[in-house]
Amino acid sequence: MIDLPNCPQCGEGYTYKDNHLYVCPMCFHEWTDADMEAAELASKTFDFNGAELADGDSVTTIKELPLGKDRLKQGTKATKLKILKPEVNGHDIEATVDGVGRIYLKSKLVKKI
Repeated sequence: MIDLPNCPQCGEGYTYKDNHLYVCPMCFHEWTDADMEAAELASKTFDFNGAELADGDSVTTIKELPLGKDRLKQGTKATKLKILKPEVNGHDIEATVDGVGRIYLKSKLVKKI
């Protein structure tokens, strides 16, 4: 028997294949292999250089960033990275910076160490 994916919308396992489409009879959602690949890629978080980020990684800032009345200098190291799902005010990662504590950052402004 063919192992078909669960419905990405409702999570039910009653999917069937109709030509190139997967169909869920429970919620009537239809999707293709390309849709599944695009959704998987969209769920990943990448740094400035395109490297995939994961929880626990260490990163550095690629430019000087405002932090209240202070600023984080370029090259500041941030550790204990946590990917945020959902994003918080446009920030998609949280990390610890020595002397500052836990802060929210945007992944496009950091690079993986």
